[in-house]
This record gives sequence, structure tokens and C-alpha cells, in this order.
Amino acid sequence: MLPEKILGFGISKSCIRELAAYGAKRKAEIGADQVFDFSLGNPSVPAPPCVEEAIRELLSLDSTSLHGYTAAAGLPSLRKTIAKDLQERFSLPAREDLIYVTCGAAAGLAICLHALLLPGEEVIAFAPFFPEYRMFTEGVGGKLVTVPPLADLQPDLEALKTSITEKTKLVIVNTPNNPSGVVLSEESLKKLCGILHAAELRFGHPIYLVSDEPYRELVYDGQPVPSILRFYDNAILDYSYSKSLSLPGERIGYLAVSTRMEDAATVFAAICGGGRVCGFVNAPSLMQRVIEKCIDKTSDISMYKVNRDLLYNGLKELGFDCVYPDGAFYLFMKTPEPDAKAFAERAKKYELLLVPSDDFGVPGYVRIAYCVSADQIRRSMPAFRKLAEEYGLC
Repeated sequence: MLPEKILGFGISKSCIRELAAYGAKRKAEIGADQVFDFSLGNPSVPAPPCVEEAIRELLSLDSTSLHGYTAAAGLPSLRKTIAKDLQERFSLPAREDLIYVTCGAAAGLAICLHALLLPGEEVIAFAPFFPEYRMFTEGVGGKLVTVPPLADLQPDLEALKTSITEKTKLVIVNTPNNPSGVVLSEESLKKLCGILHAAELRFGHPIYLVSDEPYRELVYDGQPVPSILRFYDNAILDYSYSKSLSLPGERIGYLAVSTRMEDAATVFAAICGGGRVCGFVNAPSLMQRVIEKCIDKTSDISMYKVNRDLLYNGLKELGFDCVYPDGAFYLFMKTPEPDAKAFAERAKKYELLLVPSDDFGVPGYVRIAYCVSADQIRRSMPAFRKLAEEYGLC
């Protein structure tokens, strides 16, 4: 007999996985250049040269020490480098003894929930949100409470006030946002932090705020990305180098516990315990050393801005209603019919693979990942035109 809950997580349908399988099948049948796959958030620009240079340099070292275990929380030298980077580049309070190196941002979130959440306690997420938030929360016996967005997809802070209860233990923010590309404004962030602090005083216990920031560097038009570490004491920053350095398969990131957190050392110890419970002995040793050498570098993210502009302007000209993305590499497009799944299914007639928004916590949109070639976006426009014409948009 297998655990019903875990088995359910394993066999539950994922629209993104289904689309990926369907896309692979269609590419084999009619050719890759005939299928316009916008379903996956896989970086499409190469890692910066420093990554390959670092790997080549490191491979000349003694392999036993290079590939051996590191401390569970990460190499002390890397933790020191990350803290210094947060201090110097972003003027954020950070200490190396409160940095925990992770196998990416997803692992960071799972660790936080194992460390902080008791069965029956609640986690608040702002829709639209990364679907795995629900899996991570329910996997440790918690309950995910979703707060709907305003029309501009900024969080509805009045709805947040009514969503907080005695059982609220943790709130997740994701900025820039997957799936919408929206960046949380400083004004919204400050108001959010104020609401949470008032709730902490009212209920007499900490409410932790975790900022999920794998897209932090992927912003355009000079859009600032304010950090919760500036505005809230009981905060944890969850970061990944998957997108900034185009290393999603290498699984490397970190958690930074606020230096102003109540009982910060105790919470950090709980995070270390959460890592053990999840089975993360340590983050990949080689990649820890690569990050140490590439800490302030990014891939050529200007290519994503080119794609963003091509896609957004092209779809607007065809009559589609789109949310303007300030960051990440996703565009959220309102569907011309209420049923986003039906719209996405209809789009497949034109070999357009789009992800319906239902799993992201809001109805009536599709997510279009523009981390593809600019050529694919240009070639897809006739297909989008046919889809628009079917709905009488152009």
C-alpha cells in the first residue's frame, strides 16, 4: 500500500507536463519548426562565459575535494560571498551564518515549509502563483490559502487582511511573478508588510514572509525589484541562479534569513533541519564553487526584452488583451472565452502550445513563456492571427 497523498502528487496531471509531451510528439510528426511551444520556462540564452571558464578551472583541481561533500549549509566561503553580494549590490542586511545554500529555489521553499509549518497551519499565496506552492504546502500537512489579484495583478491587500487567521504561519510572495511577469511595487510591498506586522501583534506569534525571487535579475525598462528584507523583520529570501545564469538543471540557489528576524538563529537551525528532512545532504559541490566565481554575473537577459516586446506588441496588434510584463519571461494573456483550458485546446489547432491559468489560481488567462528564439515568436504570429480571427478579434 503506497501513501495516498504522495501517490496523488506523483500521478496528478500537470498541464505543463502534458503540453511538453504533446509538443514533443507533434515536433516528431510535423517538424520542430512547425510547432510553437510556449509552455516551458526553460532559459533560452546561454550561461555567461564565466560559468564555462570556472568549470574548466575547477576541473583542474583535485577531484576528491572538488566533488566531495560540503558542509550541509554550503561552503563557508560561498556563504560569505553571497552575504557580501547582498550587502554590496542590493544594500540588504545579510550575514553568512544565516545563509543556507540550496538545490535551487524550489528546494528552498520546500525546506522553509518543512522548517516552519506544523500540520493544519496555513500558508498564504497571492494568485497567480507557481502551482508547486500547493504541493509543497499540502505535502507537509499545511493548507494553502489563496488571495485573488487586483485587475493589474498586484495583490489585493484588502483581501489579504481577511485571509489572515490565527493559523497563518507563512506568506509567499513571488516577484517578478511566474506566471504574469508582474513586479510587486514598493508601495504594495510596504503595505503588505504593514498588514502582516499588525497581524503578528494581534495574534501574538511570528508570521514569516518568504520572497521567492528566481527572476530577480530578469527585469526590463529600469523596473526596480524591492526586497522584503528591507521592510519586514521575519523575512526569508529564497533565490536561485537558474534564470539569472541560465543554469536550471544544475539546481543551485540559497536561502537568506533576515538578520532582524526574531530568533533568527533558531529559525536558521530549523532550516538546516528542514534540509535534512528533505534529504538534501548538500547543494552540488561543483556548482557551489562555480557560483562563488560568478556571483555578480548574469546571462544576456536583454534578449528576453527583445522577445517580450515582439510578443506583447504582436499580440496587442491582433486584438488580444495582455498584461504588460515588467520582468521574468512570461506573458499573461486574457482568453477571449471564459474557459482558459478550452482556449488553449483550440490554440493547439494552430500548433500553439499555451498554458491555461487555472493551475496558477486565476481563471481566464494563458501563460506564454517567451524564453524561446525571437525567430519562433515571429514565425508564430500568423498562427496567432488565425486564432484571433476565429474569435473575431481582428
